[in-house]
Amino acid sequence: MEALVGITKKNIRFYEAEGLLTPRRNSENGYRDYGEAEVAVLRRIKLMRKLGVPLEEIRKMQGGVHTVGDGMRRHMVTLERDLENLEQAIRLCGGLTDCPQRLEDLDAQDLLIKMETLEQEGTTFQNKQRSDIRIRYVAPLAIAGSMTALMAGLMGLLVWVFLQNPVNGLPLPLLLISLALLALVTGGVLAALFQRLREIGKGEIDDAKNY
Repeated sequence: MEALVGITKKNIRFYEAEGLLTPRRNSENGYRDYGEAEVAVLRRIKLMRKLGVPLEEIRKMQGGVHTVGDGMRRHMVTLERDLENLEQAIRLCGGLTDCPQRLEDLDAQDLLIKMETLEQEGTTFQNKQRSDIRIRYVAPLAIAGSMTALMAGLMGLLVWVFLQNPVNGLPLPLLLISLALLALVTGGVLAALFQRLREIGKGEIDDAKNY
C-alpha cells in the first residue's frame, strides 16, 4: 500500500482512525485485508489532501453528502480567503525586505498595531494548525476525564457500601479486588491519554496533513 499510493503506514493508520478508510478484516486471523478498492480510496484521499481539502469535507464527499463539485466550491471559498490573507502577509513582508536592522533592533509595535487592525477587518495571520491541534486535545481529555470520574465514582460507591455494613455486606477481599480492577482500568485510560497527547504533540496529525 505504501509503495502503490506513496504514503506512509502512519498516514494509512491515521486515515483508518478518521474513518476515511475501512479495510476488510481477514476472518481467519483478523488482519487488515487491503485490495484495489482501498488503493483507489487512498489515492482519492491523497489527491484531496494535496489540494488542501479538510478531512471533514472529504468525509462528506465520501458519504455522498457533497459531490466533488460541492466540495470544491466550498474549498474555493477557503482558498480565496487564504489567498487574501497571504497577499496581506506578502505586502507586510515586502515592506520589510529593505529593512537594514537586526531583529533585536526592530521596533515591532507599529507593525503589530497594523496587523491587529487588519485582523479586525478579517485577515488571519496566526497558524491555523495550532487551533486544529487544540481541538484535537479536547476529545481525548474529555473522554479520559469522564472515564476517570466514572471509575472514581464506582470506587467511592463500593467503599461506601462496605462501610455501611462491614460485617454482612461486601466482603473485604472482593472489595479490594474490585478496587484494584477499577484502579487498573483508570490507569489504562490515563496511559492511553498520555500516549495520545504525545502523538498530537509530536505532530503525527500534521504529518498526515502532508497528504
